Amino acid sequence: MSDDLAPRIGAHLRRARRLKSLRLKDVADLCGVSVSFISKIENNRAVPSLSTLHRIARVLGTSVSALFEIEEEVMKVVHRPHERPVAGKVQNMVEWDGIEAEIIVPYAAGRRLEGFVFIMEPGGHSGGVLCHEGEECGYVLVGELELVVGGKTYHLLEGDSFFFHSDIPHAYRNPGKTTARVIWINTPPTF
Repeated sequence: MSDDLAPRIGAHLRRARRLKSLRLKDVADLCGVSVSFISKIENNRAVPSLSTLHRIARVLGTSVSALFEIEEEVMKVVHRPHERPVAGKVQNMVEWDGIEAEIIVPYAAGRRLEGFVFIMEPGGHSGGVLCHEGEECGYVLVGELELVVGGKTYHLLEGDSFFFHSDIPHAYRNPGKTTARVIWINTPPTF
């Protein structure tokens, strides 16, 4: 992926924080991380986990996609593989709990859903339990997915699909020995 497509959330995070009139300490305390870590994220010197990004977005009243501010051309219909941004590649670092999210439905103000191809390395995981508004569905293209929804564990294989309400506590990981690819759709945008 070229550097010009590498999402850089620092400036977007800083702007969202300032719009909410929050100090670094406020965001750090509400997210359960250090002030220096939030500062490093804002300065694009640290790559937060997926679960940390969800917590930050929730505190700021936004979505992870909005923090990336990855917007498409309004009338663009087709997105070729080399044109799609990949969340999780920040300054060519791949460190999001072993998951990259190839964005297939880019963020845009007013959009009602978002979609990704999660590329999950063996052992890659959500970084903890997630819980937010909306609904989610997905389809395992390749590999394995362990999905925990409401305390119940589901083992999905290639060709399996899922659906659940996002306000039910959920987590996921790749329990397999090969990279998994999972189409993942959320509504409303919360990633």
